[in-house]
Parts: sequence; C-alpha cells; structure tokens
Amino acid sequence: MVHFVGAGPGATDLITMRGHKLLSEADVIIYAGSLVNKELLNYAKEGAEIHNSAHMTLEEVIEVVKNAEKENKVTVRLHTGDPSIYGAIREQMDILKAVNIPYDVVPGVSSFCGAAASLNAEYTLPNVSQSVIITRMEGRTPVPERESIRSFAAHKATMVLFLSSGLTEELSKELIAGGYDKETPVAVVYKATWPDEKILRCTVENLPQTMKENNINKTALILVGNFLGDDYGRSELYNPEFTHEFRKGIE
Repeated sequence: MVHFVGAGPGATDLITMRGHKLLSEADVIIYAGSLVNKELLNYAKEGAEIHNSAHMTLEEVIEVVKNAEKENKVTVRLHTGDPSIYGAIREQMDILKAVNIPYDVVPGVSSFCGAAASLNAEYTLPNVSQSVIITRMEGRTPVPERESIRSFAAHKATMVLFLSSGLTEELSKELIAGGYDKETPVAVVYKATWPDEKILRCTVENLPQTMKENNINKTALILVGNFLGDDYGRSELYNPEFTHEFRKGIE
C-alpha cells in the first residue's frame, strides 16, 4: 500500500493526525527533500527505509515502491503542503494503478493556508474579493496560454502565486498589464510556518526590487490583492439583521 501524505507547509506540528500516524508506521518513506521539512522524518519508526526524491526520477520512485510492495511493506510518499497542489502526484498514481498497487491520498495544510495564517489574513473579504486564484508564472515549465497571469489579473481577485519568486520582473509587468493597479498591496511569505519564515510587504510595482533587496528567489509565496488592505464589508453571517437557517434576524 502507498499513502500519499501531505506534510503541511513546514512546521512539523502542522501535519495532520492521520498523516502523522501513517508516517510513524511506514516501512518505506519517500519524501520531497527539496521542500519537506526534514525534521518530519523524526516521526519515522526505527529502521524505516528513507529516500529523498529530490535526487530521483519518477521511474526511480516507482521502482522503490515496487520493491517495497514485493516485500509487503507500507510506503509513505511524503509531499510538501497538500499533494493536490503542484504535487505531481497524478502521474505517480496512474502508474501505480496500471501495475495494481493500491494507494490513497491524505490531504495536508497547503502553504497558501499557512501563509494566510502567518499574515493573520482572510483571502475572501466581503466587497473586496470572493475568489482565490492559485497559479504560477511561466518559467522553464510552460503554463497553458488561457491561464496567463495577465488574463487572471483582469479579475482583480485575490491571487496566490507559487513557484514564481525568481520571475518577479515579468510577474510585476503582467499583473499591471492585466488590470491590477500598480499600488495593489503584495505580501511575500518566505518559508511559511518554518522557523526562519520571513514576511515582506510591498506593492505590485516594487515587488521585484523588494525581492532583490531581500535576496529571495525561491521557497516563497507571493500574495496579491486588496484583501491585504483595511477596507472591507461586514459579513452577513453574523449580522443581527440577517436571517439564515440557524437564526432569525432582527426586523
């Protein structure tokens, strides 16, 4: 059996209880070493076989899993954050399915949730933004043309950018060309929830300069939108004049 486990955003106590249990019981652990906090491996049982997938190809990962299955061992494939977001798990699951190796997925706390918590921020504010766009800049890996930063920027919704810290010159230009005002607030959260977390605040226009001055070009999330400001509407959920299923509003 293979368990794809979300490791959480970084802090070792932000892995789920289910993920912790499976990690502590696994015979074989294959972890995404370039991003997963290695202190999570302290939860592994004595004698567990541990592999760092940062140095492996897909084929090599699958080979380790196949060998574990031959020996009736349980494997945990430990991915950063939540496996469903930039986790490259679909290609792994399809191969496992083809060779009849059972698997399941344990969700994790994504770094975009960890970043919001570190900022004490709410992505969806009444009268500001009710949508969150999770995307990335095109770099060495292409992005479908219909999902360009410029096209998403036209919505002026909350935007969370993964894998874009080294591309901020072009990112800033595309955000402004698409519709964000150049003074739109930006928060950069470097290594959200890790002990060495760093938070930077700037605007869309001066994002590249801020990143350069702080020498950040990887392992950071870039959050864009007026949800970072102070103007928003009151939620109807707790409005005394609003009636819903559980409470009658004051007339």
